[in-house]
Amino acid sequence: MVKIPDPLAGAVVAPAGRSGGRLMAERKPPIAGLDHVLVGVRDLEQAREIWTRLGFTLTPRGRHIGWGTANYCIMFDRDYIELLGIIDPAQFTNNLDRFLAKREGLLGLAFATDDAARSARTLRARGIEVEGPKNLSRILELPTGEVEPAFELVHLKPEDSPGFNAFLCHHRTPDVVWQSQWVEHPNTAVGIGSVHVVVKDPKTILAAYHRLLDRDIEVPVGETFTFFDVGGCSIYLSAPRPRSASDQTSERLPTPPYIEGLTLLTADLESLQARLIASGTAFDRTDGDNLEVPYFEANGVRLHFTRAQRPVQGRSAEVIHLNTFRRSSR
Repeated sequence: MVKIPDPLAGAVVAPAGRSGGRLMAERKPPIAGLDHVLVGVRDLEQAREIWTRLGFTLTPRGRHIGWGTANYCIMFDRDYIELLGIIDPAQFTNNLDRFLAKREGLLGLAFATDDAARSARTLRARGIEVEGPKNLSRILELPTGEVEPAFELVHLKPEDSPGFNAFLCHHRTPDVVWQSQWVEHPNTAVGIGSVHVVVKDPKTILAAYHRLLDRDIEVPVGETFTFFDVGGCSIYLSAPRPRSASDQTSERLPTPPYIEGLTLLTADLESLQARLIASGTAFDRTDGDNLEVPYFEANGVRLHFTRAQRPVQGRSAEVIHLNTFRRSSR
């Protein structure tokens, strides 16, 4: 039997009032959803131009305090895409330089938490050794002056999130990061629907995610993929597929594991298509509800846009969704 992830698994709703307090809070799942994905880019200003051409609104530039990295972010209502580059290679880059020496593209995921310390305690109680919480802040260069968004991070070890680098992120200043003028995009994108990760064999890493999420995950019979839900976003783990002869990416795909691409929910695919045509961006309109932009147009990230709508419930919807992502590059 295939067990479908329940996005509310492990959630406990505290009763009204102050009773329940600490005990109920400790029983909340440590991972509340997907906070953001990180895209490593070699030229940050060029990346800003590329993603603007794709129809996204970008935040002003942010500079990480004490690090040699900076970013531009693409904000949605509940999650976002972070374009991350190096502006001072003499400073700490958190291994971004090593990643970019090989390729550009998706380099990690940040899971959401509303309490970094509690999440760290819960994960340690499951036998998962984490680092943190650690404080991080950056200087956001607004037209009216600089402001300083602040975060708390809890880092997972590679063996506890096999397939991709991951950490938990708590926003201490969410109002600074989520501003109304940044969440409206000319291409009508409204959020991240799923993240697609390529691994050698999904079956071999299920135990780690069972422990991390405290729920069962299985590979469907006869399939070479699995998935789990984090707060409404699906994370797909699939075996490598044959390379398409029409895929024109200038860089070879890395050896698994690696994060292949994103599915973005979009309100109006016709407006998106018109914008891509006007900008001369390559794309493939696979059907009425799906459109794909290839790796070489988005800093090594495969972008699959799908019409935003309430998903069909059950495993069949997940299989159809993944197979659509696969077919679109053939």
